[in-house]
Amino acid sequence: MKPRIFFALLPLVFAVMGAGAASPAAVSALEELGRINGIALACKQPALGSRARNAVTTGAPKTREYGDLFEQATNTAFLAQGQGTVCPDPRELSQALDLAERALQAAFPRTP
Repeated sequence: MKPRIFFALLPLVFAVMGAGAASPAAVSALEELGRINGIALACKQPALGSRARNAVTTGAPKTREYGDLFEQATNTAFLAQGQGTVCPDPRELSQALDLAERALQAAFPRTP
């Protein structure tokens, strides 16, 4: 293989090597944040929804897989609220969001 072709393909090789399934902790945290976001949207708690989305955009790698996990959980929770599920107390939802944010931080620790 010519060196030029090798170096041109190198980014693709690294991308494929880095691709893999999300860890169970990451999946759980992203789904919980999506669930909270869906509830917040349906229960007219925009500040909590904004906080959940911000946690994902700043705390998780920006991949389609992670975005899809969050969006699917958001949609499922939003639709469940439309089926007569009672809205939780905003304080309880905020506490659940605190736990989900910590779980996301544990799943994707920041390196200095």
